Amino acid sequence: MDDIVIWIEDLHKIYRMGTNEVHALRGVSLAVKRGETLAIMGPSGSGKSTLMNILGCLDQPTYGIYQLDGEDVSKMRDDELAAVRNRGVGFVFQSFNLLPRTTALDNVQLPLVYAGTSPKMRREQAKAMLESVGLGDRIHHMPNELSGGQQQRVAIARALVNRPAIILADEPTGNLDSTSGREVMSILQRLNREQGITVVLVTHDPRIGQHAQRVLHLFDGKIFREEIVTHPIQADEAPLGEEEVIG
Repeated sequence: MDDIVIWIEDLHKIYRMGTNEVHALRGVSLAVKRGETLAIMGPSGSGKSTLMNILGCLDQPTYGIYQLDGEDVSKMRDDELAAVRNRGVGFVFQSFNLLPRTTALDNVQLPLVYAGTSPKMRREQAKAMLESVGLGDRIHHMPNELSGGQQQRVAIARALVNRPAIILADEPTGNLDSTSGREVMSILQRLNREQGITVVLVTHDPRIGQHAQRVLHLFDGKIFREEIVTHPIQADEAPLGEEEVIG
């Protein structure tokens, strides 16, 4: 089990609305290996957002088991979940979620502030992360001084700064043009390839799914199909004429 970073068994999520019950997840089981790139796909209402929230320790299952990096988080209290979330999960959202009046450097430092890292150390770590995503010359820029692709790269650096067990990317190219989207996917793939970072992509777009090594298709709260991608698309190798692959 040392090579398994996510272990889920018979996961259910039921929302109660008055006398009605909505079964968002209906017995989902999966394992994600350390260093894997996984895409979770499905239409609206399939349960992928609910599963994403549970994977990210933003919500808890009604019942079932969820182990993240060997730790059972299924029944943790909110404060315990917050601690796991801060050190174990890096989030990359479609809308970037950067603080608008804060420099790129300070945005990336934020998780380290919550972790209690010393000011000198968090500045050094944040700068190194921004350099790793090609933004070493933009560390003092505000978000409105950066392109959409650069803002998403800041978000990736912020997600990585605590060296989490997984990166959870929710529609990471959804607000980007095809060129910027390709750059973002290239960075995620490079981090996976060179540093062994586990990446979970949540998307409705089958073209994004083809950048992963494995795709889980959700429908009506269940995994109905698993697809092994024999030759994942390498975003940094796609010719210019194929930029629509990312869009």
